[in-house]
This record gives sequence, structure tokens and C-alpha cells, in this order.
Amino acid sequence: MVQRSNLKRGARLTPDESSEWLRTRMQALHISSLEELAEKTGIDKGSISRYFRHERTPSVDVIAPLCEALEVSPENLLISLGALERKR
Repeated sequence: MVQRSNLKRGARLTPDESSEWLRTRMQALHISSLEELAEKTGIDKGSISRYFRHERTPSVDVIAPLCEALEVSPENLLISLGALERKR
């Protein structure tokens, strides 16, 4: 099930907002740690952390596993990573 987020239209998230979004999303899905998210996705926990702190841009091959684990669409994930603005 893909969860729609309540991100503001035309907004690009800051690193703090992206990290908060990730924490909130993980709590909603009962994912207790970055280690657990890393296990679910097969992505290194350090890489996941850097994506949400805007220190690294995720490659195409990590989008699908993150979307599946976090139950969001690719568009909402990229918005949450600060890579896209919300459509107006």
C-alpha cells in the first residue's frame, strides 16, 4: 500500500525535515532503527542516513527498495529526500 504524504506543494524539504519525515515514517511502520531499514532494503545504513541528510543523492537502484520498505511512491520518496519539489 502506497502512503501519500502531506508535503506542502511547491516545497523542497530541508535536511532536517527529510530526517524528521524518515523518523515519522519509520515509526508509523514500526521500523525501529536504520539498521532494520537497512536490512529490509539491502542498503547500507550509512547511505540511507546520508540520503536523508542530503549529503548523497540516491542512485536509481535504491529507489524501489526504499519505496517498498517505507510504503511510499517514488515521487513522494524523492520529495522527502529533497530531490524534487512538490507539484503545485
